[in-house]
Amino acid sequence: MTGAKRGRAGSAKRPGRPVATPRSPIAPAILPAASAVEFATEERCFIVELSNSERDEAVSIARARVRPGVTTRWHRLDGIAERYVILEGRGLVEVGDLAPVDVGPEDVVVIPAGCRQRIANCGTIDLVFLAICAPRFRAEAYVDIDPAPPDSLT
Repeated sequence: MTGAKRGRAGSAKRPGRPVATPRSPIAPAILPAASAVEFATEERCFIVELSNSERDEAVSIARARVRPGVTTRWHRLDGIAERYVILEGRGLVEVGDLAPVDVGPEDVVVIPAGCRQRIANCGTIDLVFLAICAPRFRAEAYVDIDPAPPDSLT
């Protein structure tokens, strides 16, 4: 196939057939980072909600920060799948029954809905990552399943 691009089987456009385009219920927007505020959680990390709105039920994006030496609490998100995109630092992530895995910048952690999870900062600088939830994060979906009593970040 010299000079031809290969694609998925059946993906070629056929003359005379309309191409379906998905409709999006969201409107174009720019969400300024300056309006986001970091807050501490009982999970033992700090969160900045970058995008989490009823206007976009499909996904939410938060920046999470874990201090050196801190491990977040075991938890799960009922009905919400999550992705971590590691931006800075080094961590040890535990998801479901998988063995713990070292993670660093540009690693992606895939967490199915309802799957237990936690992450530890094993480095000397803050562990920073994006937490991308689909559908969007809702507080009532968060379930703390850690057997240890909650403590404070202070």
